[in-house]
Amino acid sequence: MAKTLCVIGLGNPGTKYLHTWHNLGFLAVDYLAQKYAVKFVTKSKLRCEIAEVFLDGSKLVLVKPHTFMNLSGEACALLAKFYGLDLNDILVVFDDFDLPLGTNRVRDSGSAGTHNGMRSIIACMNSNEIPRYKIGFKPEHPVSDLSSFVLSSVPKPVQPLIAEAFAELDQVLQERLK
Repeated sequence: MAKTLCVIGLGNPGTKYLHTWHNLGFLAVDYLAQKYAVKFVTKSKLRCEIAEVFLDGSKLVLVKPHTFMNLSGEACALLAKFYGLDLNDILVVFDDFDLPLGTNRVRDSGSAGTHNGMRSIIACMNSNEIPRYKIGFKPEHPVSDLSSFVLSSVPKPVQPLIAEAFAELDQVLQERLK
């Protein structure tokens, strides 16, 4: 039986949030969709956009929830049921302000930390044993208003670091699909 890996990029739908820090998960799955030449299709019943591709006999499902960040778990639970996924068949990709810019981490479990999207997923899936890929973006300078900062645009000078994070994510996926 072919393996299915569902990569859920967290973000907020709409052009207002498109290139913000808080949409790094969406941008990551967009990168993968472009690399694998697949297009996203809206799946209203699943409350998300999905792009599917087969790689070496395995199915990669790229997902952008339409539930907005803080309700990401709702779409995640619908996807898990629809595809019959185990928790290990999921990889959640999101921005992490607790990690310095340029630092990325893969974890198979853990708390949500300060991330409300991950908190929603843990609550809806009734487990913290959910694999995740965290893209660090904490700047070296202090941030007085975190909410405004995460919804600000990613500056051009740091975009190469973000591109490296996306390429690293692709390598993580290749390993998980084996």
